[in-house]
Order: sequence, then structure tokens, then C-alpha cells
Amino acid sequence: MTETRTASRQITDEVTAWPGVEPGPGRRGEFAFTVGHKEIGHLHGDHAAHFFFPKPIWGELFEQGRIAHHPVFPGKQGPAARRIEDDDDVRDVIRLLRLNYDRVVDRYLPPAQAGSVS
Repeated sequence: MTETRTASRQITDEVTAWPGVEPGPGRRGEFAFTVGHKEIGHLHGDHAAHFFFPKPIWGELFEQGRIAHHPVFPGKQGPAARRIEDDDDVRDVIRLLRLNYDRVVDRYLPPAQAGSVS
């Protein structure tokens, strides 16, 4: 019998395989992924993912239709949301988390620590 994995399980399995990623509860009940002390994004069950991107990256992703405004910060660039409705969304949420993961590792981790994460 084949086991069907939920969207959040698929995302969690992939993202936690990256060196240095720690999963766990966020401050408001969400399920967050962090690297060091930086959050790369979080999930709200199997239906939504939230992120924060620098404004230029946010603008590109928004233009491409890959993210939407965060519901708590409508109209602001930076906070972002992505609905999860199908397998394509799951794959893109993983890509968006990877984008933040690579940014955090490159920018915030000291060279010695980054070498163990890459």
C-alpha cells in the first residue's frame, strides 16, 4: 500500500535535509524553518507558506506570480505568502525556501559555519 504524504510533510522532509535547518513551532502557532537564528519561512498546515524577501527579490517573485501579499501585511513588499493547493505549489514552496536558505547561508553565517552548512 502506498502512503500519501501531506504537503507539509513533503516540504518538511525536503527542507530539513538541508544542512543547518531546524524545524519547530514558531511564535504564533506556525511551523517554522530556521538556519541559525534566521527564519527562512514557515508553514500554516498544508495550505499556506509565508516568507520574507528583500524588496527587489520580492518584486521579481510577485511579478512572476509565485508569491502574493502576506495577509497580515497587505500592500507591503517583503512579507510574502504562497497558497499550497497542488504538487506544483509544493515544489515551488520548496524552491522559495531554498532561495531564502541560500541567502541566509551566504549572508549571515560566518565562513567556518557556512562551510559546514553548504
